[in-house]
Amino acid sequence: MVPLIATAACVSLIITLFLFDRDRKVRVPWVLWIPMLWLLIGGSRNISEWLQLSGPGDAADRYAEGNAVDRNVLTAMMICGAVVLFQRKERVKTVLRANAPVILFFVYCGISIIWSDFPFVGLKRWIRSLGDIVMVLLILTDRDVYSATKQVLTRLGFILFPISVLFIRYYPDLGRSYGMDGSQYWTGITQGKNTLGMICLIFGTASAWRFVMTYRSDERKNRSRQLIAHGITIVLASWLLWIANSKTSLACYIIVMGIMAMMSTSKMFCRPAVLRIVIVSVVVTCFSVLFLGIGGGALEAMGRNASLTGRTDVWKMVLQFVDSPILGAGYESFWMGDRIRRIAAVAPNINQAHNGYLEIYLNLGWVGILLLVWIIARGFRRVVAAAQRDQTLSLIGVGFFVVALVYNFTEGAFKMMSPVWITFLLSTMAVPMRKKLPAKTENAAPEPPVLPELQVAAAAAPRG
Repeated sequence: MVPLIATAACVSLIITLFLFDRDRKVRVPWVLWIPMLWLLIGGSRNISEWLQLSGPGDAADRYAEGNAVDRNVLTAMMICGAVVLFQRKERVKTVLRANAPVILFFVYCGISIIWSDFPFVGLKRWIRSLGDIVMVLLILTDRDVYSATKQVLTRLGFILFPISVLFIRYYPDLGRSYGMDGSQYWTGITQGKNTLGMICLIFGTASAWRFVMTYRSDERKNRSRQLIAHGITIVLASWLLWIANSKTSLACYIIVMGIMAMMSTSKMFCRPAVLRIVIVSVVVTCFSVLFLGIGGGALEAMGRNASLTGRTDVWKMVLQFVDSPILGAGYESFWMGDRIRRIAAVAPNINQAHNGYLEIYLNLGWVGILLLVWIIARGFRRVVAAAQRDQTLSLIGVGFFVVALVYNFTEGAFKMMSPVWITFLLSTMAVPMRKKLPAKTENAAPEPPVLPELQVAAAAAPRG
């Protein structure tokens, strides 16, 4: 009886949060539900896992082959998104032309399938990875990018966090898991404690950004209700992040909150020179603490030892199984076949490197690393340049950019359907560079915040 009452309370809370956040002046296009559902699946569990539909064979076979239900649902979502993007083709071209490094990275991922030991599996995963680009473009090519961003990112917390609390407290079979030593972990709506920490980090950050933007807004109508909605979401995210005991997510959460606080309280931190120093200092400091042994007390304070909970041993071990340092094993092909069996003989239950940069190296080699560095360098220049122009989107853009760089030091999140990867692409592709607009656009009546690069194309493009 108690779980049923708790479930009813959870549903009521979700509905209340949506109603409090509702703005009657803002029309929410139906197409935004596509990236919302995509991120909802990426941030929780696959459809087949919810329906408990497991394919034949052992876990390794199911990991390689995937599930037909998941494949069909995600393919349908990609097709729907592609149809919408075709109607916005002029705006899509504008965004893609400005993001050559991202295009080349995904092209190389597709080419790497040629030398993969499992080309068909690699092909299926590469096609699914293109869905991340489709979802990002659906947001970026909306006529009101600010509204689209806040609708997609901030409202997911309204769903994920209350359900996670419900599962942990009243449905332990769904919200908890147990380690090999019998220790208990809180997983909530996800399949692991680190994934729970990740969604709290990403969508908790989004709600914090929305809270700051609403607090600073001159619009008084609905302001109090929106602040309450996002205040509750931030509290839930913080509590879940604490009990999940995901050290990487917690550290990133503290860092990004500090950066957003500095940028929102003082314009000095939005100056390009100062912001460059802040971002570089944060990343270098985290790298030094984690890998150079500087400030070991910080690791101990967070409950980590010098081996980063065994991660350094995993990194050394997997490097012994690299056959092609230049090109890698092929897109998403390293942790399969005979190689994973040889790794299991040395270190059982290891199926990831717990480092996003190392994962790129294992699958795509030094070529993939160089392309990723190019994306990061281009993204760094954009988020810095955008901060002085407009804090509305650049505030969260800087946050997601820094989160991706630091989070991937000890977790692998540069991969398909990961909220960290998707928001990283969103920040690096969406944040505008300085660019002078044509006179006609500059003299036009004010419109909702959109990318300067898209304003001219949007005027001629059909509504999608």
